Amino acid sequence: MGVLIIAEAGVNHNGDIHIAEKLVAVAAQAGADVIKFQTFNPNLMVAKTAQKASYQIQGGDKYESQYEMLCRLALPHNLYSRLIDCCKYNGIEFMSTPFDMESIDFLCSLNVERMKIPSGEITNLPYLIKIANTGKKIILSSGMSTMDELMEAIDVLKKNGAGEITVLHCTTEYPTPFCDVNLRVISTIRQELKLPVGYSDHTLGIEVPIAAVALGSDVVEKHFTLDKKMDGPDHKASLEPHELTAMVRAIRNIEQALGTTEKLPAESEKKNLNVVRKSIVAKRQVAKSEFFTEENISVKRPGNGVSPMQWYNVLGTQAIRNFEEDELIEI
Repeated sequence: MGVLIIAEAGVNHNGDIHIAEKLVAVAAQAGADVIKFQTFNPNLMVAKTAQKASYQIQGGDKYESQYEMLCRLALPHNLYSRLIDCCKYNGIEFMSTPFDMESIDFLCSLNVERMKIPSGEITNLPYLIKIANTGKKIILSSGMSTMDELMEAIDVLKKNGAGEITVLHCTTEYPTPFCDVNLRVISTIRQELKLPVGYSDHTLGIEVPIAAVALGSDVVEKHFTLDKKMDGPDHKASLEPHELTAMVRAIRNIEQALGTTEKLPAESEKKNLNVVRKSIVAKRQVAKSEFFTEENISVKRPGNGVSPMQWYNVLGTQAIRNFEEDELIEI
């Protein structure tokens, strides 16, 4: 299997099932493998007095609390079966991130294939134990964490029955400045943890997730929306449909371009080998039995004769027959 592309709808449906269904169709048409939402109970997730992050303030009512915002964005549980049916119809995997203990149970009841742990829960021990106990495949975002915190979380997951674990490098800022991305740490995480590694992107544009694939990411996750101008915390740092399509196409191209670690001529270039390489040819007319010297032989295209790598083996030998100027010599 190639790179798993997760189109992150998150809460960009704004609590509206009709928008959520449109997002499913867009993600499927773009060629993403998975569409991911966010599942939470605001009463279990955040204190009513909690303030918004700066990016959340910029995306909506600055006087609204984080709790009030989440109440407005939560998709009711009774609509999830409809959403999953929409995913099946469009041929794309449904996935969601649970942000509280109750939501883990709820998603398990829907028989999802995998669970996503958001960066904010990486130090939430009871949460990590509970989600590991599901035995589901786990995708863990590592935003804001140190390597020690990440390793500790992985240890908890493994000891409590988690299925296959994939770690996503991530920077929890919306949008993420390019100088804070640090893509090189992807290889460090892979070496340290010996696990599949991917990248969850919050930069503007599509260059960075494409680069992450070139660096060996097994998974790429990217927020998308129907329209960046919509009200909501994540729209501005999300891709619009045409951008999501372009990202998926570019990732699939890079995926092919990565090839193997073996250095061999590609099938498409073999036909050009004899055209652009050179052979040893007669510089002028050469008579039979004449000795080959630097005065009577040269190197020219095409490359279907004696290789110039044999130059010093040819010098000093005798011509086996007469050769015309530019004729490929034989030995």
